[in-house]
Amino acid sequence: MGKAVIKAADAAGLDVLPVSFASEEESGQTVGVCGKDIQVHGPSEREKILSSVFDEYPNLIVVDYTVPGAVNDNAELYCKVGVPFVMGTTGGDRDRLYKTVNDSKVYAVISPQMGKQVVAFLAAMEIMAQQFPGAFSGYSLEVMESHQAGKLDTSGTAKAVISCFQKLGVSFDMDQVQMIRDPRQQIEMVGVPEEHLLGHAFHLYHLTSPDQTVSFEFQHNVCGRSIYAEGTVDAAIFLAKKVLSKTDKRIYNMIDVLREGNMR
Repeated sequence: MGKAVIKAADAAGLDVLPVSFASEEESGQTVGVCGKDIQVHGPSEREKILSSVFDEYPNLIVVDYTVPGAVNDNAELYCKVGVPFVMGTTGGDRDRLYKTVNDSKVYAVISPQMGKQVVAFLAAMEIMAQQFPGAFSGYSLEVMESHQAGKLDTSGTAKAVISCFQKLGVSFDMDQVQMIRDPRQQIEMVGVPEEHLLGHAFHLYHLTSPDQTVSFEFQHNVCGRSIYAEGTVDAAIFLAKKVLSKTDKRIYNMIDVLREGNMR
């Protein structure tokens, strides 16, 4: 995701600073992207480096894509330094995350889904759930989501869609989600193109009526990461404007970005 965001930011004409953070094992590496040599720093030096970069570039926006276990520590670092950030990482303690940001008054866009079109679908689902509660009462739900093997947690998008179906009257527990992470199953069962095994998101939601005579399917398949990277860049531009205008609201999501319009 880091490389995809850098490419999207470069294409949008943004100034990408050659600094990144990763695990201690990856510290010291240099990654070449879009003609830039991105220096990777480990956890032990990230606060010092981030503070220094933020002092030199006060318009800095940090983009965070990492693993669920790093969500809260990373957010606490950004809030301690005072730097605005866009977080597309899923998982972690979300209540703690929002409290940390809210208490610090740091500007942030936090969303488990950065793909603009997928977010629009989510928004439509939420509107349907709010306006027609119980419309699918008695229906059974099957959910399958396939992501690259490196994605450890259940999709945040799937959780959000399931929450809408629950409001629509469907009984479903999150542990019923069928998570596909095996490459062979992804190719043979899900239909993921082999070239996108390392970066994809295929979701299928299948509803069946109590008497088995009616069924509905909702599906969205994403190959690659460009949809998320482009949305992330829009979110960063959106957040920079909010920081500049010193708006009272500090925490935003991708629906806020969509409502603002003026996206690439």
